[in-house]
Amino acid sequence: MSQHTATHHGHSHGDGHGHQHTPGTPQTGGHKHSHGSHHDGAPLDWNEIAGLLERQAEIESPAYADAAAWLGTLAPVQGVRRVLDIGSGPGVITGVLAEAFPSAGAVAVDGSPELLVRARERAVERGFGSRISTLHAELPEGIAELGKADVIWAGNSLHHIGDQRAALVEFAGLLNPGGLMVLVEGGLPSRHLPWHVGFGRPGLEARLDAANADRFAQMRAETPGHKDEPDDWRTLLADAGLTPAGTRTFLTDVPAPVSPVVRELALTHFGRVRDSFDGRLDADDRAMLDRLLDPADELSLHHRTDLFYLAARTVHTARKG
Repeated sequence: MSQHTATHHGHSHGDGHGHQHTPGTPQTGGHKHSHGSHHDGAPLDWNEIAGLLERQAEIESPAYADAAAWLGTLAPVQGVRRVLDIGSGPGVITGVLAEAFPSAGAVAVDGSPELLVRARERAVERGFGSRISTLHAELPEGIAELGKADVIWAGNSLHHIGDQRAALVEFAGLLNPGGLMVLVEGGLPSRHLPWHVGFGRPGLEARLDAANADRFAQMRAETPGHKDEPDDWRTLLADAGLTPAGTRTFLTDVPAPVSPVVRELALTHFGRVRDSFDGRLDADDRAMLDRLLDPADELSLHHRTDLFYLAARTVHTARKG
């Protein structure tokens, strides 16, 4: 499965129902899926944006660490022996999960061999050794080959599978008794700028959210095997035979002034918006994006002192048995 970022929108990859992607990228954890393009017209090269996915996931890692610690109150930490990170991308969140469940082997599952190479490199760099392994799989076809697990984490990846209901039934079948299914879906659209940026019409990011909502709807409709399914995750989890165990939202709050890494992430995000939303934005908003990306403009993202990063990711859980 090539499953992933930001999200960029992302996740990555935000729209009216909380889809969090940086246009063209899934936003959290570098998670992606190959069965659907976030680009207008051409498939997204996930390896090309591996660095973006990795940086975004690193910036949001504290929020994901909080989420993983919460999971530890829902599943016996020492009893968790195997964790699947579905759509791991470069493996940032795989490492977060491995830290949260120190007795477990964590498996980074993705459809991109190149991103899995990076996941293995990260595991070695961070001293996880053999506790983190990788598994190349195309989903949903390869779900049955993933093996049993105590925790299955699907971060902004399920929505890249056409029949989400059927996939959840299959994932539930992989869980050991007492195991935990975890979906990161929804939340709030990410924010980087104040409502009034000093030029153009105020509310630019809200209009970008609306354009991204249209893109997301198109992506879903074009995903192979697409079934039109409401985003009622609690009901879908229950219908898969699992017992809902709680939903929480976790905040990443990086106030101004930001670090160079966060500034670079914002530049990449808005650059991708300009390149891939061209037919969905009016001339005035395209002109605003051009100014925001122009290093010679003192009000551009390169120089702004009011740039920030705010993201909210919602985590849905359900237990087997």
